[in-house]
Amino acid sequence: MPTNSPDAPGPERDRAALLDRRRQLERASRPLEPGTTRRKQLRNAVVASSERFLRRIETLQAYVETDEKGAGLLRSPISEHGIPLDAALELLEREVVRPGGNPASGGHLAYIPGGGLYHSALGDFLAAISNKYAGVFFTGPGAVRMENMLVRWVADLVGYPAAAGGNIASGGSIATLAAVVTARDAHALKAADFAAAVVYLTTQAHYCIEKALRIAGLGQAQVRHVAMDERFRMRPEALARAITTDRQAGLRPWLVIAAAGTTDTGAADPLAAIADVAERERCWFHVDAAYGGFFLLTTEGRRALAGIERSDSAVLDPHKGLFLPYGSGILVVRDAAALADAHHYFGNYMQDAMREPGEVSPADLSPELTKHFRGLRMWLPLILLGTRPFRAALQEKLLLARYFYHEVQALGFEVGPVPDLSIVTFRWVPPGGGASLERVNAMNQMIVDGVRRDGRIFLSSTMLDGRFMIRMVALSFRTHRRTIDLALRILRDQVAAIPT
Repeated sequence: MPTNSPDAPGPERDRAALLDRRRQLERASRPLEPGTTRRKQLRNAVVASSERFLRRIETLQAYVETDEKGAGLLRSPISEHGIPLDAALELLEREVVRPGGNPASGGHLAYIPGGGLYHSALGDFLAAISNKYAGVFFTGPGAVRMENMLVRWVADLVGYPAAAGGNIASGGSIATLAAVVTARDAHALKAADFAAAVVYLTTQAHYCIEKALRIAGLGQAQVRHVAMDERFRMRPEALARAITTDRQAGLRPWLVIAAAGTTDTGAADPLAAIADVAERERCWFHVDAAYGGFFLLTTEGRRALAGIERSDSAVLDPHKGLFLPYGSGILVVRDAAALADAHHYFGNYMQDAMREPGEVSPADLSPELTKHFRGLRMWLPLILLGTRPFRAALQEKLLLARYFYHEVQALGFEVGPVPDLSIVTFRWVPPGGGASLERVNAMNQMIVDGVRRDGRIFLSSTMLDGRFMIRMVALSFRTHRRTIDLALRILRDQVAAIPT
């Protein structure tokens, strides 16, 4: 008797129905596995979209103001049935790629990320296709070896010993969180100690640091803002005094955080002198080198960041100084054992992995367990191109910052400190004096707004001691002298447009 016969026994009918339903679901899910021809169609269309973007990158605006600001996406909600690929790419280009800032543009001088190397995009593509898990050596030995090799390269760049270790995180914020947790546990801080524990940094420190402290349970810790010099760099003697005062008050100095290039001004703290204080006072010394760390590839950058090799931990962002796409922050720690002690956990379902000897697993060195294979986006450009073009590009940015610093003064702008790295702060002050601070600040707001509306370049602003300052950040590998000259011309035009 056929199993699908209505007269078949109940279990056989149920089995037949189950198999038939399975076949229906398999057919319905087949679009998830496109064949060779469809993959080629998809790939060609996506590559064509990327080429439309890259062929125009030199002339695309660095900032585009639109009325909808991407809201057109909401008119095509996710639904039961998809839309044609051409329509999806048109929607992407119009509503996502076009509006707002264009960090891939050489004219993006507003914030720090440095572009998006094509080689890295190909690395991300291959990482996504292969879907290798880079968290545990047992399941992804090659991927883990690659990431550990890159971490070792960065540790060598910083100047750490062979015992150092680290992790490639999703960005500087998660890398900083891992550093704070490592420092906390290395100093055996318990909950009862938090209110007396003291952290030392300046008001120029990135806000991700205090955010990391709070997430790490240290929201009650004392945060001391150490005095700075006229170039917004930490004063080592002020640090020493603050620590002495806190010890006398019965507090527990614990963590010193210095900057190898601040976000606001690009200032590099005197790391060697700060290391002297931290070592003498037995404090964990962390360096935020998310922005400035890869300038260590240059002679001038190594001179500006001298002393970083004496830190206990440091964070460097490849999506800044190595021009990678967003989403890579590297933490390196002088003593890899301290990093592992703070982050290693074990689940029974991982017992097979624990039997496999080999490289240390990134999942044991960070908060992340599920982990994208980020190393490939960094490895591919470095292995293909070597470090020479990266060093040249970074050196060029240092020179461009100094060029801009002198030329913007020739236009009549008042400048901030001589740049330690590649950030210049400046503002317009009308000649002759007499304008109030409020009026001067308003004028500079007009200039920034006018530059953004023009769109050919993109500048940002900050507040320094109550003064509205404009920031120029030279870090994109596509930023060259013609970009800086264009910025100077636009600034001159914006000043001329200020109403009297």
